[in-house]
Order: sequence, then structure tokens, then C-alpha cells
Amino acid sequence: MLHLLYILAFTTLAILAVGNLLRSLLTLGLESQRSHSVTPSPNRYRSQLQAVPHPEFLDDSGNVVNEPLLVMRSMTVEDAREQLDALYNSSPGFTGDSRDES
Repeated sequence: MLHLLYILAFTTLAILAVGNLLRSLLTLGLESQRSHSVTPSPNRYRSQLQAVPHPEFLDDSGNVVNEPLLVMRSMTVEDAREQLDALYNSSPGFTGDSRDES
């Protein structure tokens, strides 16, 4: 009898949880499609104009940088392996007894 009560309680909780999930998804979907026709207040517009960008987007003089912040060059697998081997060989724990596993 107690098992039946547990099954009934957890089934009820599961149905409530799924219903709450579906209601939240429906509300989120409706809010994302709703057009925001509220006219912005002058203070809000002014704060948007005076927004300061993240410090990483500024150069030394405080101007916004309009160039890529990270430029990567393509490299071959052999170049990458050579660089990794050089890093491994220069590490403090390297003893020089390397086994070739090729």
C-alpha cells in the first residue's frame, strides 16, 4: 500500500513539473516574439549612448580598436608536433630519456 502511495505522489509531482516546464517554455516563446513598443525614456537613451566598451576593446589612448584582437595562422601537424616537442623537452622535469612510440 505504501508503494502505491509513493508512486502516486511522484507521478503527481512529475506531471506538475512537466506542466510547469511547458508553461515556462510557452511564456518564454511568447515574450521573445512580442515586439517591444515601449518608447525609451530620455535617460535610458542617454545611458545607451554613453555606454563604455569593455577595456579589452580599447587601445592605450582609450580609443576603440577596430581590428581583430586575435589572428591565428594555420600550421601543419608537423609544425605543431615540433612546437609541442620543444615545449616538452624544455620542461623542468625532462630527463632526456624519451621513448619513441611511433
